[in-house]
Amino acid sequence: MTTPTKVLVVEDDDNLGLLLSGYLRAKGYEAELRTDGKQGAQAYAKNRFDLLILDVMLPLKDGFTLAKEIRAKDPEVPIIFLTARSMKQDTIQGFQSGADDYITKPFGMEELILRMEAVLRRTKGVVAKAEEPVKYTLGSCTFDVRKQHLRTPIRERKLTTKESDLLRLLCMHSNDVLDRSKALQEVWGNDSYFNGRSMDVYIAKLRKYLRDDPSLEIINIHGKGFRLVVP
Repeated sequence: MTTPTKVLVVEDDDNLGLLLSGYLRAKGYEAELRTDGKQGAQAYAKNRFDLLILDVMLPLKDGFTLAKEIRAKDPEVPIIFLTARSMKQDTIQGFQSGADDYITKPFGMEELILRMEAVLRRTKGVVAKAEEPVKYTLGSCTFDVRKQHLRTPIRERKLTTKESDLLRLLCMHSNDVLDRSKALQEVWGNDSYFNGRSMDVYIAKLRKYLRDDPSLEIINIHGKGFRLVVP
């Protein structure tokens, strides 16, 4: 199975950020969301990303500054600006900051995906996006990420978006530790206490679904996160 393209989205509009990152995951990308320029810089410093999508008007550090700093360290990583700033000078400044593309809001999700793929073709030679539909075999169960569909030996179940996103992360880290904070950032957008309690409820639901195969188990790793044990 092809490794999904990893995308960092830095967007301070919570609703748009969650919508965008959720859409990218549904299309087979691995997306992380940060809500200000400082968080974006920290996320980039700690992880490898295949593509960056940056807003311009960000708290703490604007997108142009963030792009310049990243570009100084990494001349290869693709950068796309997604912003409401549509003046000609803004576009020029965006490309001068190191952008590979500059998209103004409002925008269409389908157009964004096509532009992402075009940038990836130019910069990487191939589109690294995972083949769709992405499927995981978990013992005697099958999980179709794109359709959000879980088939067990006993039943078939249509998962909610959050159930699907969380199970996908567990599958990507099967027999390894899925960091709790990472899961919260990926699926809920931040790692607040209340989101943590919500995630625990979803973990309990997934445990219940996977009980149809006794060889599967989701284990709590104290102080760290979760491990999906797959034979």
